[in-house]
Amino acid sequence: MTGAYVQPIAPVGGSLAWSALVAVLPLLTMLVLLAVFRLRSHSAAGIAVVVALIVGTAVYGMPVGSALSAGVEGAVFGLFPIMWTVVNAVWVYRLTVESGHFDVLTRAFGRISPDPRILTIVIAFLFGALLEAVAGFGTPIVVATVVLIGAGLPPVRAAAASLLANSVVTPLGVMGTPILTMSRVSEIPIDEIGPIVARQVCLLAVFVPLVLVAVVGGWRGVRETWPVALVVGLAFGAAQFVCASYLTVGLSNIAGAVAGLLVLLVAVKVHPMHREARRAASDRIHDSRRRVVEAFAPYALIVVVFLVSRFGPVASLLSNASLSFPWPGVDVTTADGDVPTAETFTIDLLTAPGSLVFVAALLSIPVLKVAVADAVRCFVAAVVQLRWSFATVTAVLALAYVMNLSGQTATIGGFLAGAGVAFALLSPVLGWLGVVVTGSNTASNAMFGSLQVAAAQQSGLDPTVLVAGNMAGGTTGTPIALQNLALVSSVKGLSGKDGLLMRRIWPLSIAGLAVLAVLVWLQSTSVLGWMVP
Repeated sequence: MTGAYVQPIAPVGGSLAWSALVAVLPLLTMLVLLAVFRLRSHSAAGIAVVVALIVGTAVYGMPVGSALSAGVEGAVFGLFPIMWTVVNAVWVYRLTVESGHFDVLTRAFGRISPDPRILTIVIAFLFGALLEAVAGFGTPIVVATVVLIGAGLPPVRAAAASLLANSVVTPLGVMGTPILTMSRVSEIPIDEIGPIVARQVCLLAVFVPLVLVAVVGGWRGVRETWPVALVVGLAFGAAQFVCASYLTVGLSNIAGAVAGLLVLLVAVKVHPMHREARRAASDRIHDSRRRVVEAFAPYALIVVVFLVSRFGPVASLLSNASLSFPWPGVDVTTADGDVPTAETFTIDLLTAPGSLVFVAALLSIPVLKVAVADAVRCFVAAVVQLRWSFATVTAVLALAYVMNLSGQTATIGGFLAGAGVAFALLSPVLGWLGVVVTGSNTASNAMFGSLQVAAAQQSGLDPTVLVAGNMAGGTTGTPIALQNLALVSSVKGLSGKDGLLMRRIWPLSIAGLAVLAVLVWLQSTSVLGWMVP
């Protein structure tokens, strides 16, 4: 390609090591600003973008115009489809709150069992998964914590349970937004990433209810409720796996939540200990069946809209609204002579997850009996609520695009590839680190997705296994993410408790990370290579 910018691999004295040390400066800047100086995510990411632009132009020789254009492309991708999905998902949640149906949902869950250990599984794990599917970005953690405290749990235990429960649902949350982001920066199709993420994360999901029971009830709680916790975990993990592997990743958490709830309803009926407890709850406020159906309707509509959109003729019709064009100002060739797919920007107007959730939200308005003016107000409130998330996501995506298109990511990947097959052990660690400092699996994927691919290609590993490992590792960083701890400490009764929560949860976070690191490494070898489709 005449006049194209060719990415150098070792621009600093021909040394890959020194070049990698310079290339990693934008990421180090963001991590230090977040972890040491406690800057807010959007500020730290914005400064990191400036550092990436300086490194890209001054060290790598990328034309200033191309570097700036790459950053703008990343920011635009952050707006659509990423934040378009998030806004509409939060809008659905706000519509249920506005109409009073959110309280109906919580009461419906509470009537399943008054046992606080079972209630924790229902609210923190199953209901939290439902919220993560349509909201994410800390919303399920805060909501579940508030509901559990209202149900009588001590604040610290409620918060710890909500943080841990949210972990295994984040990679497949917000209608598949994290995987959508990873697919874009890694250039690996969603349908290839989803099944492998499922083969990593769903194994952990099986044991999460047992961990939650231990957190709120100790070993006695585990002894008394382990059969219920185990079958719920198995049902959740199985449904999540099937949906992510063979249907659509965007509905995986909804599928897991529904399957887990159905199994739990059966389990508490046959488990002798919970029969009397359920009878004791019979005098609580009961909503009409119609109100309960209306409360679940928005989530059912999301499932229906997604399934219809994948039906052959409908999918073909909707795909006609897609628009692809070369991004202006970006003219790049890799060191291998390839043209990055990021040079072409694609807008899927009708098939984007956010557009499908938007349709479901519109259909939910009359079902929930929300006035049009109130629905518009809820949408505006969702945008205002997410204003800092807008800033963070667009900045992180701008950072990822500048680093990727300038060649900085390829340099870091080339250096890390020196670890050979042992890099598979580091893959989940990067994802864990990214989520701990940013609080977002989506942001972590944007930061490290291309790096995982570059390192995998140069060390002879399967890139898809490693990008999935990045997402899986991120799940174990979710409970101790600085942003999530700050969010939950804003709940009444938890002010100043973020340090205590960190001390209580970090051993579980590290243990989960160690398990996933070994799992990903074995999946990259012949030992567990059979698990990879």
